Amino acid sequence: MIRTATPIGATVAGGRAPAGNLARVTTLRLRPEGPADTGPIRRVLAAAFARPDVSTPPEVGLVDELRGTDAWVPELAMVAEYGGEVVGYALLTRVRVRADGGTAPALALGPVAVAPHRQRVGHGSAVVQAALDAATELGERLVLVLGDPAFYRRFGFTRADRMGLTSPWSGLGDPWQALVLPPSTNGDGPVPRGEVFFPPPWSRV
Repeated sequence: MIRTATPIGATVAGGRAPAGNLARVTTLRLRPEGPADTGPIRRVLAAAFARPDVSTPPEVGLVDELRGTDAWVPELAMVAEYGGEVVGYALLTRVRVRADGGTAPALALGPVAVAPHRQRVGHGSAVVQAALDAATELGERLVLVLGDPAFYRRFGFTRADRMGLTSPWSGLGDPWQALVLPPSTNGDGPVPRGEVFFPPPWSRV
C-alpha cells in the first residue's frame, strides 16, 4: 500500500517545520521497499548511522542479513520517498515471544533512519507511522523497539518490562519499549507476554 504525507510545514517535535515557499511543496511518498530500493536504503542507513570508527555501520549489514531470513515481512519494510529520492526507512521484522511453554509472534521495529539532509522535518515520524499502520492492517498485535523514549512515546510505546516482556536489553529500562497495536479485521487475538527472542542477525549489531 502506498501512502502520502506533506511534511513541509507539518507539526513536528519542537514546533513546526519551516514552511518555505508553499508553491514548491513536495509530497512524501510512503511505500514498501522494492528490489530497486536496496542500494538507496543502504545509502540512507550508512549516512544516518555514520560513525568515525567504522567504515560501514552495522545497521546496514543488519538489514541485508534480515532480508534473507524468515523474519522478513515484505509489506513491513517501509521507505519514505521525497522528490523521487529514498530519504527514510523503517523496518519491522518478526520476533517470537516465549511464554507458557509456547511461542507467539511479535514484531521488532528497527532500524529507523532518515537521510541527514532531510532530518527534522517529520520524515522519520511519517515512515514509522506508515510501518505501524501496515502492521495493524496485517493483524499484528505487538511491536518491540529499543530506542529513544522521547521519540517513540509519540506513537504510544511504553516500557516493555512493565508489560511483562523481557529481552537482553531489559536492563536498559526506558529504551526497551513495546506498543500494543489496535485490533483489526485481520487480527484481534491476545497480546503475548514473556521473553522476546530476536533472529540471529540482531546479535551482531
